[in-house]
Amino acid sequence: MADGTKIVVDHASKLFLEGTVVAFRNVELNVRSNEVLCIVGPSGCGKTTLLRCIGGLLAPSSGQVLIDGHIVHSPRPGVAIVFQHFGLLPWKTVVDNVGFGLKVAGVPRQQLAERVEHYIRLVGLAGFENQYPYQLSGGMQQRVGLARALATHPEILLMDEPFASVDAQTREVLQEELLRLHERERKTMVFITHSIDEALVLGDRVAVMATRPGRVKEVLTVNFARPRDPAAVRAEPRYTEMRNHIWEELRPSVVV
Repeated sequence: MADGTKIVVDHASKLFLEGTVVAFRNVELNVRSNEVLCIVGPSGCGKTTLLRCIGGLLAPSSGQVLIDGHIVHSPRPGVAIVFQHFGLLPWKTVVDNVGFGLKVAGVPRQQLAERVEHYIRLVGLAGFENQYPYQLSGGMQQRVGLARALATHPEILLMDEPFASVDAQTREVLQEELLRLHERERKTMVFITHSIDEALVLGDRVAVMATRPGRVKEVLTVNFARPRDPAAVRAEPRYTEMRNHIWEELRPSVVV
């Protein structure tokens, strides 16, 4: 779009069970080209459902989602989704998993091989090309999922808590990898997370959601310079201020 906006969520609501269950209501959001928008909120606030609507996997019950000014009715070319639970095909090697989407799209064999090799190297998995998912750690499996998404050359990367299933140390390593990849690839990203820390380390802006009904309470700008060093970000006085502020915004929505 002319103003640099890539994604618009326009007064969108999603209801289930004939309107008796509200996933989210009247959400307004925009995501700029090459921006990382992180969305945080408690379980049940509709974060994942909203991401699926942006990706065209679900249709909003009212309102609309637009990408490049076009209403999203179904999955679109140029949009890739990385889920929390890897989604790798267990009977395929790393090479075959990374190249799966390209093969389905009919990418010529030589081009496919070159692109797969490039992204396997990019995510730090060179030497593991012929391994199967069961032979990889959780963090390595998530790198395969990320490489598979990037290999399709998406303009938009939608990420649904992609690091939630790995241990804390691996999570920080993957955050650093994603920061590095963003500097090189410059994708538009929407990143769902429960972690305030992760949102502040990765995001250009943070949308804070509340539940009952799911809604956006606030969108905060994260003014940490890029390229980013996560340790330096966490040492910033502004980091502590923003973390505390977001926690206070979330606190009323937490069910104890």
